[in-house]
Amino acid sequence: MTFFLAAAAHTASLPPYWTVLPFALLLLCIALMPLFAGHFWEHHYPKLAVGLGLVTALYYVAVQRDWQPLQHAAHEYVSFMALVGSLFVISGGINIRVKGEATPFRNTVFLAIGAVLANFIGTTGASMLMIRPWIKMNKYRITGFHVVFFIFVVSNVGGCLTPIGDPPLFLGFLRGVPFGWVLDHCWSGWGLAVALLLAVFLVVDTLNFRRAPKEVREKETGEEHFYIRGLLNLGFLGVVLGAVFLPKSLQETVIGGVLSVPAMVMIAAALASYFATKPELHEANDFNFGPVKEVGYLFVGIFLTMIPALQILQSGEAVKISTPIGYYFATGALSAFLDNAPTYLSFLAAAMGAEGLSVDSPADVLAFAGSHPHLLMAISMGAVFFGAGSYIGNGPNFMVKAIADKAKVNTPDFLRYMWQFSIPVLLPILVIVGFLLLKGGH
Repeated sequence: MTFFLAAAAHTASLPPYWTVLPFALLLLCIALMPLFAGHFWEHHYPKLAVGLGLVTALYYVAVQRDWQPLQHAAHEYVSFMALVGSLFVISGGINIRVKGEATPFRNTVFLAIGAVLANFIGTTGASMLMIRPWIKMNKYRITGFHVVFFIFVVSNVGGCLTPIGDPPLFLGFLRGVPFGWVLDHCWSGWGLAVALLLAVFLVVDTLNFRRAPKEVREKETGEEHFYIRGLLNLGFLGVVLGAVFLPKSLQETVIGGVLSVPAMVMIAAALASYFATKPELHEANDFNFGPVKEVGYLFVGIFLTMIPALQILQSGEAVKISTPIGYYFATGALSAFLDNAPTYLSFLAAAMGAEGLSVDSPADVLAFAGSHPHLLMAISMGAVFFGAGSYIGNGPNFMVKAIADKAKVNTPDFLRYMWQFSIPVLLPILVIVGFLLLKGGH
């Protein structure tokens, strides 16, 4: 009863708490349906995801009579899919063969390179470029933990040093955070988190390698040739990244309130890449559109159903935090299940509002970054690091899983990913990072 009374006490413009139920139900479906109704889920997940999204859309149309949140969600979804889809298509035309195959040390170095590369081409770009070579180089003994640690390091934690690295940081840059601020203030958190993750991975992968039969170990260390084919697609990759940094006037030019100029550039680059790539390169990568279709359907539902949750969060009613460590864990907890970019912006707005500053003012954002660096560090690292908390915490996560599933890798399902990996392995590491770097901050 208290739940519904609290909802009724909201302002007319703020959705009641019960409107979050479709989002919660979609999360439960993603988590449980593959376990208990796998065949049904495999064939009907598009209907369930889109259907739950339409329930939320109907509320805004019929009850609130407000199209703006739906239009904004559509714009964000199209931009998201343009970026993820274009990087998926372009990277599918780049065939990388890694010399030396997959000893534990080489695997660890490969992940470390991915963590650095993510800051130059984004976590999505690095993930799409490196996941196929990662699977191939580990083909004789690959397990679910190889895919999970790839998601931890390359798809999330690695991209915390530049605004290019992860969408939350790019939003901060657009709002007024200096380009080099994240590198100056978050490098120690990045270094500690990446080092701890790589150390754990090296130990686990060494044990995995030692358990492998002798003939497998000999195959793993056999001579291979390093090569990259499809270098033309690196130019298309540069076009996609360049679209992110188009002048603000072009960034804000949107057709029909949904399709932005950067999205159109990305889509054009993806089409050009697809038709310019030789078929044998797509065949070598076992390229098909299955993974991007799965992500597309699921995230239609996610982007629509999370509208009420984000509106409640942005209202400030649910944010009663004052310490950096509090912002770190609060931002992180929601970034594991909501889109970490708007979650970052919501907590940044709340933290600045408590200081009488506006997130819409670049001068205020710059002032806040200078006067409250620990708060901004906490929000930045919380959004980026905890995006690895679940498959839906960050865009590349589900894409990597889909590609691994297509390659017949035994990847963990939604729940096993959390209880076997993100909670017992990732969470303690992120707790250590938070308390060492933020506990004494003001």
